Amino acid sequence: MTGGPSVRFVVPAGVDDPRRVSGGNVYDRKIRDGLRDGGWAVTTIEAADAGAAASALRDAPDGGLVLVDGLVAGWAPDVAEEAATRVRLVVLAHMLVAAFPDATDAAVEAERRACAAALGVITTSRWTADELARRGLAEPDRIAVARPGAEPRDVAQPRSDGDLLCVGVIAPHKGQDTLLAALGQLDRRDWTCAMVGSEETYPEYAAAIARAARGFGGRVRLRGALGEDALADEYRRSALLVAPSRVEASGMAIADARAWGLPVVAAEAGGIPDTLAGGGGLLVAPGDAPALAGALRSWMTDAALRDRLRREALAVRPTLPTWARTVAAVSEVLEAA
Repeated sequence: MTGGPSVRFVVPAGVDDPRRVSGGNVYDRKIRDGLRDGGWAVTTIEAADAGAAASALRDAPDGGLVLVDGLVAGWAPDVAEEAATRVRLVVLAHMLVAAFPDATDAAVEAERRACAAALGVITTSRWTADELARRGLAEPDRIAVARPGAEPRDVAQPRSDGDLLCVGVIAPHKGQDTLLAALGQLDRRDWTCAMVGSEETYPEYAAAIARAARGFGGRVRLRGALGEDALADEYRRSALLVAPSRVEASGMAIADARAWGLPVVAAEAGGIPDTLAGGGGLLVAPGDAPALAGALRSWMTDAALRDRLRREALAVRPTLPTWARTVAAVSEVLEAA
């Protein structure tokens, strides 16, 4: 559609690359496509590094509206500050860099500068919004929340209660090492676990996870990054999603699991408790392998618990946010800018 409002959307390179599947990329695509369907003229610019990010911001026309992924904005905070003096800049903050224990002072400062320069900051969870305000990175009245949507799905049909699924880039903050340590503490062996996620972002960590997974005799399968259909097949045949993240803004995989009616065992990190509001999940402390093992053991041995979690997971499905609602929230912020 043409003739409507226009926006330049600056995103990380490879946003459409099936080998780089991530929650952030999925979210950016849904927003881009949803805005276009709603009448916006969206010009998408992909940036692979700081130089490309700086060029994308410098090339924005004076007075134009620019929506920039927070990851990209943090690569070139000085240019973001300069651009904010002549364009209407809105930052889409998928994650809070300052929440990562290994975040450098330079990265935290870059995030602060980019957020401070923007007219508005869009976050994907209430937790992120609250943290931005608490840390003084943006005033509360400049922060809006646009939670990830959930596509309506059929109810999952697992073959066994022990069919476990973990979805997310193989990375330290996603906690796959905690999950493997927990699985190693289980006495019973009638389970399988599929780990879905790119192994390219943190290759050394991913290699260590692959080595550890081989010790489970084939019960742990590293599936790599999957396309939409293959990922849907994994959800469809799973009984439980396990999300052991150490840091998480909201948890796109959890939102997807909710759409399938899948119960969830997750770390009580970041925005995960909000995403699991309404029931259907168990929460454990982040990085606590014994606690995670205990939750998984309870799931596998307690039929009443399984029945309750499944009932709750199915009951919450009609209340889940839609992508249309997410796009509308983003559109409202852009219109105000």
